[in-house]
Amino acid sequence: MAFRPLSLFNRNPSLPAARSEPFSGDPFYRLQHEMNRLFDDAFSGFQFPTSFRGEGDDARLPRIDVHEADHAVEIEAELPGVDEKDIDVEVADNLLTIRGEKKFERKDEKEGQYRVMERSYGSFTRSMTLPFAVDPNAVEATIKNGVLKLTLPKPPEAQTQSKRIAIKRA
Repeated sequence: MAFRPLSLFNRNPSLPAARSEPFSGDPFYRLQHEMNRLFDDAFSGFQFPTSFRGEGDDARLPRIDVHEADHAVEIEAELPGVDEKDIDVEVADNLLTIRGEKKFERKDEKEGQYRVMERSYGSFTRSMTLPFAVDPNAVEATIKNGVLKLTLPKPPEAQTQSKRIAIKRA
């Protein structure tokens, strides 16, 4: 009787070990992987932005930070690649709306083609309701390094009124 060395991973040590992806035995994983490949191949000849191919409309919405202080609300919105003249900020009572457009600047080259386009282009609108009505004449807006900063002063009735209370010994 001939004995062979027991190997769980590679029965023939002269052959390289097989490489596999995680979940590759799962039929749903294989189906999703194949569908992704088919869609990538089908749309590779077109110059559609990636957001058209399934990232969703929120890919173009600016990411924002809202900071509330005692006397004002500060909002910072990331708008990389958006020109200052293509941004519109409106305030109506307690509704703030930021509109803009990131324009596609295609280089007309005689040779070559885009293989991957991940940057999103197009117009966007982002609105948010504030907890108080804002005086539109008091709003300040600045833009620096692709970040729009809005300062919205609170009306006196919305400002935080605080007073330190002295504690007396009984």
